[in-house]
Amino acid sequence: MAARDRSARRSPGSHRPPTRGAARAPWPTGPLPIATGTVELVRDLDDPDGVTVLVNGVPSSYLDLVDPTRLDFEYMQQMAAVIERVGDVGGPLDVVHLGAAGCALARAVDATRPGSHQLAVELDVTLAELVRGWFDLPRSPALRIRAGDARAELARLADSSADVVVRDVFAGDTTPAHVRTREMVAHAARVLRLGGVYLVNCADRPPLTGARAEGATLREAFADVAVVAEPGLLRGRGYGNVVLAATDDPDLLGSAALARAIRSLPAPARLLHGDEVTAFVGNAPVLADPPA
Repeated sequence: MAARDRSARRSPGSHRPPTRGAARAPWPTGPLPIATGTVELVRDLDDPDGVTVLVNGVPSSYLDLVDPTRLDFEYMQQMAAVIERVGDVGGPLDVVHLGAAGCALARAVDATRPGSHQLAVELDVTLAELVRGWFDLPRSPALRIRAGDARAELARLADSSADVVVRDVFAGDTTPAHVRTREMVAHAARVLRLGGVYLVNCADRPPLTGARAEGATLREAFADVAVVAEPGLLRGRGYGNVVLAATDDPDLLGSAALARAIRSLPAPARLLHGDEVTAFVGNAPVLADPPA
């Protein structure tokens, strides 16, 4: 990440983001009603370039308005480390983001993989319209934002049409059950090209029952699965994000370079692979849709 000039600080009372060209829509000064609840923008008091998007009071995105490659959420840094190793180095990717919010990860991919085509699916149509107006997001076809249910929109996509599918879908702090099942995973596997990767953000607390079941579900559909999390969380402390990565590429997730990159992040994490994933999953059940 390039060093940023912090000398020209904006007034905390300003509610208009910096622009690169066309004027952006003014920011709200408090919670704003949207179709699924509320959205609020909170300025970073330590960094005039930073803003957190809160959806129903829960942090959903952090954006650096000047540096799109800056990802403050640790799980996004972990996902970015995996995405960096997909396809040709530095080459464009086709990426599907299920759960858009402020499109922070999509901005980073656009900046680091020029020429990429991305689709961000957001359930709340009002939120999708607002973030497009507030932030300097890549325009279509570089980034399309589509309002709709994550699973329904994924089911509409063509076979072998994406290099990366990211699932970052939450209702409050919980992932809806219908995007966690083997039927959902089958759609992701179908949409991915050979060598592509499915990245899942699972918020969980010890004993990580949900993450283990999601790992079991992914292993049923993909040849290789890895688990990434902060070491303390894996040892049974606290509440946090577990990233699961699934692919049919035998070389992507088990590389020493990826494990090293994960350990070298600002918040060092641990990558479980092979027998470690088998032990992590244990006897966890495969998640499935309820009977019709």
